[in-house]
Amino acid sequence: MAIPAMAAVRRAFEGRRVVLAALPSIAPLFEEITPAAPDEILAIDRERERAQLQAAGADAILLLPNSFGSAWIASRSGIAERWGYRAGGRGVLLTRAVARPRRHGHQVQYYLDLVRGLGIAAPDDRPRITPHPATLVSADALLAAAGAPAAPRVPLVGFAPGAAYGHAKRWPPDRVAAVIAALARDGITALLVGAAADRATGRAIESSLPAGTPVVNLIGRTTLRQLVGAIARCRAFVANDSGAMHVAAALGVPLTAIFGPTDERATRPAGDADVMVRDVFCRPCMLRECPIDHRCMKRIESADVVRSVMAHLG
Repeated sequence: MAIPAMAAVRRAFEGRRVVLAALPSIAPLFEEITPAAPDEILAIDRERERAQLQAAGADAILLLPNSFGSAWIASRSGIAERWGYRAGGRGVLLTRAVARPRRHGHQVQYYLDLVRGLGIAAPDDRPRITPHPATLVSADALLAAAGAPAAPRVPLVGFAPGAAYGHAKRWPPDRVAAVIAALARDGITALLVGAAADRATGRAIESSLPAGTPVVNLIGRTTLRQLVGAIARCRAFVANDSGAMHVAAALGVPLTAIFGPTDERATRPAGDADVMVRDVFCRPCMLRECPIDHRCMKRIESADVVRSVMAHLG
């Protein structure tokens, strides 16, 4: 969601060396083709972050995280110019501090407002990712090895049934299975993707499927870049509020996004997507585990998601 703001910084400092410092779980995403186009990618090791930033030899650092810790490490690394939102008592550590918006809208806009507050021209845009050809080759090999049918003869619809934030963000596995089974009756194969922590969710979905239902399960079996390539090969995608959801949106894959406890006004996928929500008194609660009956998710019916996917497929 920071790509449009980072693209504005890239344009503003054309001809200067731009280094992206990110956690290893995120950094490979920027090896794909994005408008942010950093000259160098620095995968941050939490134990050595200060030394890594020192070695980068930067004149200035733009801090997208709001934490006090990120500003503290930046100040200790000797980078002369430190820019970011004035938040959490860290204003004293910044050389250029921007007041946070009074109302926190969508996260894409939040990052754009930060760079605008620094005097950088930043037009409204949405995150965009284009996979490298080598990424698609790697993903195709992985899909073929897992038994995926040859595209485009058989449509492939992706599912990201997990969510790192907590169980409350996960649409029930039996509902996901019902959608997969309905699509299979129309000759459509499902692709399950996600992190290793989502494997139990994937097994629960597979155990709920009728015998013989075609499904390709790559949960926990892809690198981040292979995940990008696999999602790019999907004709449509279904996801909870998750990182995979935002990747699909940035790739321009027709998307059905399912929201429960989180606030779609802040983190809905950018671009054109079907956002499934149900108005219940307790949402958005932002809780990781539901203390009652998970009604925000259980009131989203499988038939509604099937209709959305079929509309995407034309």
